[in-house]
Amino acid sequence: TNTGDYSAATNTGYQSAATNTGNRSAAEVTGKESIAIVTGKDSKAKGSIGCWIVLTERGEWDGNVYPIKEVKAVRVDGEIIKPDTYYKLINGEVIPCE
Repeated sequence: TNTGDYSAATNTGYQSAATNTGNRSAAEVTGKESIAIVTGKDSKAKGSIGCWIVLTERGEWDGNVYPIKEVKAVRVDGEIIKPDTYYKLINGEVIPCE
């Protein structure tokens, strides 16, 4: 688990998790049946086929926090969600990063 801004979490073991809570951070998993979770503002996640990614979309700073707008979990299936591609949650949609 990482909590700093611009940080990265990577995990390669089977049934493992990579979590990242910092703003503009990344999480990546490659082990079978693993989960990559990002909760910070403007963060991204990716995984291998069969893994899951959990994305969080946050609003603008309200003077106290970046409020959570939405959270989505998607499975990397190789068709709709591609392996080894970073994704973000933008306007409630899972979008590949450029």
